Amino acid sequence: MLESLKEKTGADKLQHPLILSAMVVLTIIIGIVVAKGGIKIAVAFLFLGPAIFYVNRLFINPVIGIYSILFMAFTAIGLTRYIQGVPLGLSIDFLLVLTIVATFFRNFYTKLDLSQLNRDIVYLHIIWFAYAILEFFNPLALSRTAWFYAMRGVALYPLLMIPLGFLIFNRLRHLYGFLIFWGIFSLLASLKGLQQQYLGLDYAEQYWLNTVGAITHIINGKLRIFSFFSDAGQFGAAQGAAGIVFAGVAASMKRPGDKIFFLIVSGLSFWGMMLSGTRGAMIVPALGGVTYVILSKRTQIMIIGGITLALIYVFFAYTYIGDSSYTIARMRTAFHPEQDASYQVRLQNRKILQEYLSSKPFGGGIGSAGNWGQRFSPQGFLANVATDSWYVQIWAEQGRVGLLLHLFILMYIMFKSFYLIMAKVKSKELSNILGALLGGFVGIMGAAYGNGVLGQMPTGILLYLSWTFMFSAQQLQREYDERVAQGLSPWSLKPKD
Repeated sequence: MLESLKEKTGADKLQHPLILSAMVVLTIIIGIVVAKGGIKIAVAFLFLGPAIFYVNRLFINPVIGIYSILFMAFTAIGLTRYIQGVPLGLSIDFLLVLTIVATFFRNFYTKLDLSQLNRDIVYLHIIWFAYAILEFFNPLALSRTAWFYAMRGVALYPLLMIPLGFLIFNRLRHLYGFLIFWGIFSLLASLKGLQQQYLGLDYAEQYWLNTVGAITHIINGKLRIFSFFSDAGQFGAAQGAAGIVFAGVAASMKRPGDKIFFLIVSGLSFWGMMLSGTRGAMIVPALGGVTYVILSKRTQIMIIGGITLALIYVFFAYTYIGDSSYTIARMRTAFHPEQDASYQVRLQNRKILQEYLSSKPFGGGIGSAGNWGQRFSPQGFLANVATDSWYVQIWAEQGRVGLLLHLFILMYIMFKSFYLIMAKVKSKELSNILGALLGGFVGIMGAAYGNGVLGQMPTGILLYLSWTFMFSAQQLQREYDERVAQGLSPWSLKPKD
């Protein structure tokens, strides 16, 4: 009977008595379960089919998992304003694990090329994660639960995401798809920001502002735009990075359609950055632009880029042009920190932390400062001193030992990427695209001095994947040469093998 089923078409199989009987029994069981469980069970069954289909596709092509992680990195926090009580942030953890499992099952009968993981950046993040594990036993830590939540963004996500990128997301088509996906969501983020600025907030955003966000997002009666990000600081830095990355990508791409799309994304991203009112985000295009100009290795671009950056600096630092615009006036204060009261408060907080941490080389424990500290150990000293900066938070929670290790890893990634792009990538198009990614990373490193943006979503996930592409520079160059030699577009989304 079973052999005869194998030889028939799908339509014939559905007419078989055994199949029909199974479908009838299954329908009856579902009906009973829904009748007893009510609307929640019915909704669960409604989503069961698409969920099964999604998991099936994911196990066939684990790259879907990477895009799913990127999707949730952009949207999870924003969705929590509409869906209360659901820990959507944990969806990234779930998708990471599911994608890793799918990667190994996809290669169950073939040898998975684990040699891709034999890289210095992977070993560095293993060391960083091991240090985070040791921080679990920090005797000064007041909450192990806070450690679990905070450790994920600090050490777990890069440990899982970077190897995953090397295993399944390291080809030219993946780089192009990554840029397109990032561009689309940066465009949507800017459009959402423009809606908030010119049309107003929706009910969920207004409720968030009234209950949580007003203290940091209403300055002198003006709204700091946050789009669907966690806050305006994250939105501003992310859009600043997108602006400089896609300006570089647009200048590098040869196809007119790509140039137009990425130029539009870049322009709107810079607009979104300005609307955020995040002064620290100004350093992102500044440092990123300098990095891109140097990596371009073209005298004309260096001259034009240098003059442009100089003019922008003079405009904000030495003129009062545009001060009638609140956005321009607020951004201008970033160039005069001595006149900024909030900056002076930050300096005072750092002096307080310096005194407190002078005898604590390993800090107060991961999760003891910032939002996690206020949530899980509000009685703690570190929970009641604002850190603001990503580096200050690392210093407060993991001490000067942790901060030095973290800075070493970031600087190593930056200089190694710089070397690979300058010395190993011969194609100007590919070199400039990777240089744009490095520019975005360097800019975020600068912004992290004033805001806790480096490991937050979606910036963290975008950086980890950018690192995998930059550290795969030689492999991407070989593939680029092969495609050009075969008369194929380097940026086709279709695999050649």
